[in-house]
Amino acid sequence: MSPNTFLNIVALGLMTLTSCLALGPPAVALGAAGNFIILAKSGVSTVPPSTIIGNLGLSPAASPFFTGFSIIRSASGTSASSTQVVGSLQAADFTSPTPSTLTTSESAMITAFNDAAGRLNPTAIGLGADAFVDKGTIGGLTFTPGIYKWTSNVNMPTSITISGSSTDTWIFQVAGTLTVASGKAITLSGGALAKNIVWVVSGAVTIGSGAVFKGVVLGATSVALNTGAILQGRILAQTAVTLQEAVVTS
Repeated sequence: MSPNTFLNIVALGLMTLTSCLALGPPAVALGAAGNFIILAKSGVSTVPPSTIIGNLGLSPAASPFFTGFSIIRSASGTSASSTQVVGSLQAADFTSPTPSTLTTSESAMITAFNDAAGRLNPTAIGLGADAFVDKGTIGGLTFTPGIYKWTSNVNMPTSITISGSSTDTWIFQVAGTLTVASGKAITLSGGALAKNIVWVVSGAVTIGSGAVFKGVVLGATSVALNTGAILQGRILAQTAVTLQEAVVTS
């Protein structure tokens, strides 16, 4: 083997090793819940026109709790379509095997929530403008890979940055509510991907009008996207999801 060939092999090996060394916690497995861009238990509503790119799932609530979509059932009865959705809508009252598929997906959603919420050894606890007075106000911060935990509500009055590579991961554990102010945005830098960012929130999630939010939302209660809000990621909510002329895409 020539010296040049050896050096090329070593360089390739180092590049491969570097690409595999992701920073942050082990990824949260979404399982069957990952087949849906929006998955909810009690309802999904829209004030049209909204744009959703991906599948919607609803269980144990039935299809009448897809409100504002003007859904059209498929010939097989296993799914439905809507002009606002690039994908299918599935509900608990649709033809088999849809109900059992949704039950499996809902179970996976709960498992993912419990996994993300239960992760230990956070990178930081209670970040905010003032750790004593205004804990949980995260506007203007930059988050590198890791686990971030709040025992309070979290508010985003100004934009934030999530910085890392395409293989890095983040988990944001919020014990209270999560509120994003109108017109504010989450910016990804360094190649960070929305699919690797998990927001596990015990209280209600509210994304303000015209705001841009990025990441997978695992919500114990409701998730609301106000007029013109954009979410890049997924919404997996244990109660209801409400959209007002919003955009949801992976």
